[in-house]
Amino acid sequence: MTSFSDFAQHMDWWGLVTLLISAAAALLCITLHELSHGFVAWRLGDPTAKQAGRLTLNPIKHLDPVGLAMMLIAKVGWARPVPVDMRYFKRPKQGMALTALAGPAANFLTALAAVALASLIWHFASVSHVTLLALCFLSNIALLGVGMGLFNLIPVSPLDGSKIIFALLPTPVYYKILRYERYIGIALFLLVMLGVFSRPLSFLIVRVIQGMCALTGMPADVLWICQDVSAILKLF
Repeated sequence: MTSFSDFAQHMDWWGLVTLLISAAAALLCITLHELSHGFVAWRLGDPTAKQAGRLTLNPIKHLDPVGLAMMLIAKVGWARPVPVDMRYFKRPKQGMALTALAGPAANFLTALAAVALASLIWHFASVSHVTLLALCFLSNIALLGVGMGLFNLIPVSPLDGSKIIFALLPTPVYYKILRYERYIGIALFLLVMLGVFSRPLSFLIVRVIQGMCALTGMPADVLWICQDVSAILKLF
């Protein structure tokens, strides 16, 4: 009992709460990203994602454990790709580009909504543990959403940005690149692990978050602090 009491006293409970909130925010961003891919593909005539059960808000269906871990550690990550069969599209390359764009667009819109709601809470809600936890959750959604959106816009296969840019290429070149997507993906993973994208992505994340804060009236410095429950408590 004594050892458990010592453990409980020295445990960083607010740090654990922050980690759980970050994980919940990451799952939300991942789910909306992949759901948007599948929904747009379905609306364009491809039933593959629907048949695979991916038009769902159940995060387990979309989860990639490594991608989730990267979101929590590096603030950029990925989910389990939604299956898309571009042969169903009337205009395959354009349909694939729109499907790819849907994921990052959903992330940015979700992040903007989170910042706007955080601004309302910050300016009008009374201070309580509930509002502080809500601010932590929303700030994590904003940061992770922007990070995931920007990362997936990198024009390197198999990220969404490649599908958008490659739609401009001649069809034979487009399909040739797709054949090597798996190998390019391995190289991309190694580059991520080496931190090649960390500095430019961090720069862009800060700028996009600042823009969203300016648009919604949320103090940017407060939003950054609100990522950590312990840091929020020091404000009051």
